[in-house]
Amino acid sequence: MRRTLRHLADGREIIYFDEGENTPSRTAEDTRDLPAVAASSEIRLDPLTGEWVAMAAHRQTRTYKPPADLCPLCPSKPGKPSEIPEPDYDVVVFENRFPSFEEGATGERSTLDGLGLVRTAPGKGRCEVVCFTSDHNGSFAQLSPSRVRTVVEAWADRTAALSEIDGLEQVFPFENRGEEIGVTLHHPHGQIYGYPFVTPKTRRMLDVARAYQEEHGRPVLGDVLAAERKTGTRVIAEGRYWTAFVPPAARWPVHVQVVPHRQVPDIPALTDAERDDFAEVYLDVLRRCDGLYNRPLPYIAGWHQAPVRIDRELGWLHLELFSILRAPDKLKYLAGSESGEAVWINDATPEQIAERLRAVG
Repeated sequence: MRRTLRHLADGREIIYFDEGENTPSRTAEDTRDLPAVAASSEIRLDPLTGEWVAMAAHRQTRTYKPPADLCPLCPSKPGKPSEIPEPDYDVVVFENRFPSFEEGATGERSTLDGLGLVRTAPGKGRCEVVCFTSDHNGSFAQLSPSRVRTVVEAWADRTAALSEIDGLEQVFPFENRGEEIGVTLHHPHGQIYGYPFVTPKTRRMLDVARAYQEEHGRPVLGDVLAAERKTGTRVIAEGRYWTAFVPPAARWPVHVQVVPHRQVPDIPALTDAERDDFAEVYLDVLRRCDGLYNRPLPYIAGWHQAPVRIDRELGWLHLELFSILRAPDKLKYLAGSESGEAVWINDATPEQIAERLRAVG
């Protein structure tokens, strides 16, 4: 793989990840006349939950469902420059022009209205876009194993780079897919968020992992993985180094965790063999997901990585994929119990979900 760093017209970084040595040199210039990124992110600490909430009002003006011939994630064409100046690419990563968190966010740590109750701080961090392919009509499930391997290399590269940014505490690569999820750009792509705090879900998982480790002397996810592999009831795909299964307390109508057999904190810690095997297992999972309702499944898929600076020994890297589609034409809405009290009610058992996914031919 060859990595090439360039810059867009407004100074943002763009990085090309190319397969093989015979790919063209990445020398195309961004010809657009772009103003500097004007991000004004702020974070506020909810005094009732102790959770940080980001305020990013500038994102109201972000690109919204452009026609295919004006897609900003497609390669540039004569007279139609895009976010990617090159006429083609394999995998490319660039800084988001409408970031939820931004390294240049200004302001001081303070409290709201000067009352000392609600803590505030600039929303410093980093948000990047990852384009998996130059094919506008493709999908992650249609990538070749070698292309998925290149995407994994990009994730690893960016996780390592973002982990070096001062004040950044957690790196979260993820993909939103489908209009039902809220996607506004249909080109196959994901994002990487670098948060200035450890996220609430990760903190909760770390607390549980710490308590379990102290009581049993073993990682909780390691024991869950061993139990799932032993029974096989909820396993839907398995490789030499990874197992994909429906979690035993699944919240969503389609819910899968893809877990490495070895405890590692993050993607950069994976071996070459583990990265190769992930590509095969994950493509199997995505094929089953798309075959479940005989239509492209809308989903969110994200990597749970250990925080950058704390509790790394407790983390166990894994990918989680879930969908709100509970039937070909029906969505699961997060209504009173889920949204109001975070008490989940699933309309299907994990065993039923796994059986349906295994049945996909």
